[in-house]
Amino acid sequence: MAAKSYSWNYSWALAPALASFAFALAGCDRGPALPESVGYGPNPTLPEPRPSVTPHVDVAPAVGWGPGETPKAAPGLTVAAFATNLAHPRWLYQLPNGDVLVAETDAPPQPASAGVSLRQWFEGFVMREAGSHKGSADRISILRDADGDGVAETRAVLIEKLTSPFGMALIGDKLYVANADALMRVPYKDGETRIDAAPEKVVDLPAGRNHHWTKSLLASKDGARLYVGVGSNSNVGENGLEEEQDRAAILEIDPVAGSKRVLASGLRNPVGLDWNRTTGALWVSVNERDEIGDNLVPDYMTSVKEGGFYGWPYSYWGQNVDARVSPQRPDLVAKAIKPDYGLGSHTACLGFTFVGAAKLGPFQNGAIVSQHGSWNRTPRAGYRVIFVKFEDGAPVGMPQEVLTGFLNEKGEARGRPVGVIVDRQGGLLVADDAGGAVWRVSASND
Repeated sequence: MAAKSYSWNYSWALAPALASFAFALAGCDRGPALPESVGYGPNPTLPEPRPSVTPHVDVAPAVGWGPGETPKAAPGLTVAAFATNLAHPRWLYQLPNGDVLVAETDAPPQPASAGVSLRQWFEGFVMREAGSHKGSADRISILRDADGDGVAETRAVLIEKLTSPFGMALIGDKLYVANADALMRVPYKDGETRIDAAPEKVVDLPAGRNHHWTKSLLASKDGARLYVGVGSNSNVGENGLEEEQDRAAILEIDPVAGSKRVLASGLRNPVGLDWNRTTGALWVSVNERDEIGDNLVPDYMTSVKEGGFYGWPYSYWGQNVDARVSPQRPDLVAKAIKPDYGLGSHTACLGFTFVGAAKLGPFQNGAIVSQHGSWNRTPRAGYRVIFVKFEDGAPVGMPQEVLTGFLNEKGEARGRPVGVIVDRQGGLLVADDAGGAVWRVSASND
């Protein structure tokens, strides 16, 4: 034990030097200097890959918001704090009565069996700089705005002692919560602010190393099925493909039978899930792979086809082969589905929701996407909330900024947007994990 403790402290002492070394070594060839915009749309530009010897790091250190500071809303919109002083709020869910649930959560501890490689330690260091991996509150809190003024005047811990909870869904009188390692459920009564019943496990979810630990959750319209977004256990399979069982996938779960199956695979880190309001199809926002250049690979949003394979780890954006992966699988690459719409390289698109006639000025009938922000790109990208117009059920045109200002003039992160939902009054709620807040965006004349 003493040796492990000494080694860890020694590593921390070297952290700034290691970060600078990795930045300098990997920054030699990041590919052509292209504008961030080339990574957006149905046909993003895909330059030649530039694999890195060590991870290229350009993360915005998280500093939080100062007194009176808020993000900047687009013209015609206003933004205000719905709730503050939260513990790393990541995901949001609104109950039928208007109460808002927020998952105050962070990455779970690494199991001893996973070991700690230099690469994994370095990635953990990067995430701590970005405001994550600092211990999880492991709770679902409830926020209530009874008077409808856009500020939650009531806050309570609804459920605690969970395991890095993330996705939430109410079906009948059962509230489902996706922990990092299992789908759980508890009984729920309308209006209650505390649930003391012990959570019941429905089914295990892929856990272990949990390189990507979040488990998003969406119920089918009839409540008969639940859909879980499960990210990969690696960047491109470097921890062994045996660790990727039921990962980089969307799982379909029967909550009554407790059974599960893979609905779609090859999705490196599928996070935001929602139903297309026009077509009824399932859509997802996906984080793509790192360390092959500033402009590869674009994150994306796409419709989800049952049984579909979307490339990871063997290829990206259809049949573009990732030569770092061994062994290769040309049979899978041949059937890899090209995504519908690129969302920029390394922008870390997490939150995703469709909006109809919301009270958000011009931002109606499309998709809202939160971009948590890059760590593997120079210049930095993301750190904002955007809107993409949809026509006839498909995305059109370039994105428009809804909420910015998460980076200050020094390039530090005052906040980082994650979960996004449209509330019953037509406003947009945005969970800001690094800023410890939930912001509410609405029309200026609302």
